[in-house]
Amino acid sequence: KSIWRYVMGTTGFTIIDLIILIVYLLVVLVAGIYFSKKEMKGKEFFKGDGSVPWYVTSVSIFATMLSPISFLGLAGNSYAGSWILWFAQLGMVVAIPLTIRFILPIFARIDIDTAYDYLDKRFNSKALRIISALLFIIYQLGRMSIIMYLPSAGLSVLTGIDINILIILMGAIAIVYSYTGGLKSVLWTDFIQGSVLLIGVTFALVFLIVHIDGGMGAIFQAFSLEHKFLAVDQPIFNPNIFKDSVFILIVGAGFNTMGSYVSSQDIVQRFTTTTDTKKLNKMMLTNGALSIFIATVFYLIGTGLYVFYQQNALPPAAAQDQIFASYIAFELPVGVTGLLLAAIYAAAQSTLSTGLNSVASSWTLDIQANLSKKELGFEKETKIGQRVSLLVGIFAIVVAMVLANGGVKSAYEWFNGFMGLVLGILIGTFILGAFTKVANTFGAVAAFIASSGVMVYVKYFVPADHVTIWSYSIISIAVSLVIGIPASMIWRKVKGDTSVPAANTTIYNK
Repeated sequence: KSIWRYVMGTTGFTIIDLIILIVYLLVVLVAGIYFSKKEMKGKEFFKGDGSVPWYVTSVSIFATMLSPISFLGLAGNSYAGSWILWFAQLGMVVAIPLTIRFILPIFARIDIDTAYDYLDKRFNSKALRIISALLFIIYQLGRMSIIMYLPSAGLSVLTGIDINILIILMGAIAIVYSYTGGLKSVLWTDFIQGSVLLIGVTFALVFLIVHIDGGMGAIFQAFSLEHKFLAVDQPIFNPNIFKDSVFILIVGAGFNTMGSYVSSQDIVQRFTTTTDTKKLNKMMLTNGALSIFIATVFYLIGTGLYVFYQQNALPPAAAQDQIFASYIAFELPVGVTGLLLAAIYAAAQSTLSTGLNSVASSWTLDIQANLSKKELGFEKETKIGQRVSLLVGIFAIVVAMVLANGGVKSAYEWFNGFMGLVLGILIGTFILGAFTKVANTFGAVAAFIASSGVMVYVKYFVPADHVTIWSYSIISIAVSLVIGIPASMIWRKVKGDTSVPAANTTIYNK
């Protein structure tokens, strides 16, 4: 079938929507190139030139953390069941105050280059820095491939555009502005894409409410009469923290989110754009408000769709994860459909461009600079970063296309599981360094190994219903402290080690 017949016949995606989608992608590409007019070298390529406003960086953090999987999945969750996972968004209430109070002042005082630069400065261990960076890079390679594949698969069904074309387009545009302008281009394009997403999704909610018989009243009725807000059998508190409850959802998700703020280079890289703690705090608070707001909007949309499709016929391709995308394609006005589908694409592209730049910075500054026998210099660092962006982008495109064409489906499950592990392992080592003075290199390495072993065991050898994923970061932090502190004390006793942490690397020395 021709694209014309396909889009005009069996889907709600019209030529006008296709034009809007193409124009949107061109605008993003032009904007990315525009913000890269000034040649970025060395640290500027990886940290920006200090000219990006804090609110732009804040929206970039929001856009980075909201993947298209969330975009489609959050509405699907509330459409199919309850709002129970919405409580995980309230983890921000735990993560943000702790990060603002304890972690950001440390990052600002020592002016870190990357997340793993902190581990090097705190524990005087280049090996720990390199291993942590490698874990993050593997995590990002898997994440980028999946994030290119999943939304492209959904959009391909709804638009009739070949999935391989969608994947290549997404990857190529992200590579161009990541390669040419570094972090500054990524931040500004993230800002544009995050803004489109916020406006578009809010419009979709308002449009949905207006077209529901009974409006918001009907949605609240679904909460109360059909238990669409909180599952009947879901406990508010369970003293066994390894089992699901509303309490562990909030607290556990809080520490999981804190893991991203503390130990994930794609997020920490945004904190390296300034050493002004007031700006950093405003970034965090704005990001938290946006995240909770958009999650609430998505969940309202999901419950709204449940009510709407009680009153109207279901569209084609109305699987749970695609229900919102189907609504966009078949119910929204012509033109708005193109813009909203562009927003889904935008969510993927934001995460992808951030991934490219964060992998480039971590490989260059954490690994290559530390393995090189001589100083790289700013121009050399920039060239390495650009090459890594290009190669990683091509690799992610290829893997996404392999997934799209039916090969190694198990890779998706493997990467998904691995993603949950990496930040959980790393946060324990960061907390050990920031919150204790006694921890030394030996203790940190022992904690890292022990935490890795325990988390791998929990993930792959303990039945999923025995340990909730929301307790992963709590387990990692506990293991790191229980192993890292005694190991450090024993080493100090045996070796007569009287070393103290470098200045400003813990919450105690300022």
